[in-house]
Amino acid sequence: MEFQTNTTVEFNRHTDLLEKANSNRPHLIYQTVKPARLVDIVADSSSALGYTAKEAKQSLAKLPTYQLGKGDSITFDLGNHEVGHFSIHINACGSPMDAPLYLHFIFGELPVEIGVNGEPYNGVLSQSWLAEEFIHIDKLPTTLELPRRYACRYIKIEVIDSSPKWKAQFSHPQFIAESAVDLNTVTPLKTGDQLLDRIDEVSLKTLHDCMQDVFEDGPKRDRRLWIGDLRLQALANYETFDNTELVKRCLYLFGGLNAKDGWITTNVFTQNEPVPDDTFFFDYSLFFIDALADYVEHTKDYTTLTDLYPIAKLQMDEALKLVDSNNLVSLDPSRPVFVDWSMDFDRSARAQAILIYTLRHFISLTSSANKQTTSYNNTLNKLIESTRSHLFDKQKNLFVSGPNKEVNLASQIWMVLAQVLDENENVELMKNVQNTMFPVTGIATPYFYHHIVEALFMTNFKTAGINLIKRYWGKMVQEDADTFWEAFKPEDPSFSPYGSLAINSYCHAWSCTPAYLLRKYVI
Repeated sequence: MEFQTNTTVEFNRHTDLLEKANSNRPHLIYQTVKPARLVDIVADSSSALGYTAKEAKQSLAKLPTYQLGKGDSITFDLGNHEVGHFSIHINACGSPMDAPLYLHFIFGELPVEIGVNGEPYNGVLSQSWLAEEFIHIDKLPTTLELPRRYACRYIKIEVIDSSPKWKAQFSHPQFIAESAVDLNTVTPLKTGDQLLDRIDEVSLKTLHDCMQDVFEDGPKRDRRLWIGDLRLQALANYETFDNTELVKRCLYLFGGLNAKDGWITTNVFTQNEPVPDDTFFFDYSLFFIDALADYVEHTKDYTTLTDLYPIAKLQMDEALKLVDSNNLVSLDPSRPVFVDWSMDFDRSARAQAILIYTLRHFISLTSSANKQTTSYNNTLNKLIESTRSHLFDKQKNLFVSGPNKEVNLASQIWMVLAQVLDENENVELMKNVQNTMFPVTGIATPYFYHHIVEALFMTNFKTAGINLIKRYWGKMVQEDADTFWEAFKPEDPSFSPYGSLAINSYCHAWSCTPAYLLRKYVI
């Protein structure tokens, strides 16, 4: 998917809505974390990503006694994934300090990020996102407090140079972790299945570390509020931490910054004053409706519904303008459909299903807002009828997509979720999907695997849904994931949507949903 640059797009700033977003800003919770051990990051062909952390010969207890000179290094293991700030005390030993200390810090969520550091970087995202720092220190002793926030488990410190006359000594390393919620307030599941229970623990940690000033997509990179991530994070949050104020804050941020033509952006930058990105997806704009509907259903907060209903209505009305005379979506190239980082399938049928799916939610919102639903109900019926007539191949018992009548997994899953067919037909469709399209391959993200699993649960294939959770998220657990990853193809572990494993996010919001799926459909 190409980067969008829409610099001519003008955005609204609804100050009343943005003020409400600000009033729901969380007070972060801080925790001091001490490293658990010293490790060496080594190449390991048995690891899916090629590197592993092994216990170092050095002892953490003896850290202050070690003297590090040019070319020496130490690597701390925090024991778990954390998000926050790192500090360490540094002293000099030997002759007087006749040159600055020159250090290289590398922060890794997984061993691979440290293992590949130093190799040429050819990723499509900015190299500035690589979590490393080069620092000169002119005076010792000092307690170095790094100003930037990091997401990591491993911290490597390399001495690039000091002087032949003296060496550096390190002591008192600590990491101040932060989150909008307290992990100890949620009890992990005890299903009797050790792998499912561990998947739930990792899901909770993933959600916890992505809940910051907003629901971030990933605390390592981007650190933005993305609406595709938000709608899934919010569902998991309702079943666990239940921090509804943070959801409300994010909804108001999106509602307060829509474009002049009505559309909601895919994401908002929130490091300073909130700024909407000039990137738009057809499905993400519509998912504002979905996220708002889930929030209202969970909280019964009709004040927020009243405030944000006009913004939700704009999303639906603008999307319906793209429906042609056959009652099929005719996509605008400036409003692509995301689905997944795998790009090699047609998305038109999926766009049709998403419109139906979100229109159902919008009708529910409209009814809750005490407004007329008749015209939208009529539109829904026309969309469903046309979808069944034009896109459903009765002989194959599968939906087709695009001019070549492509049959792909994304179309089937979203037609199930949109309930285009009746209940019994949906079951037969998912049975056929399992017979013809499983085992799942070619899907790159937990984001889309979530929707496959939910479609299985919705059609009463509970065992199949549990097995897919265990095969997909369980594979990450078996690769020592403390948090779940942004992108992962079990059949191609080296896959990166950006061309480099070093830039991938290994704690990503849209991967946290087993905590929701297990609590809603299994327990």
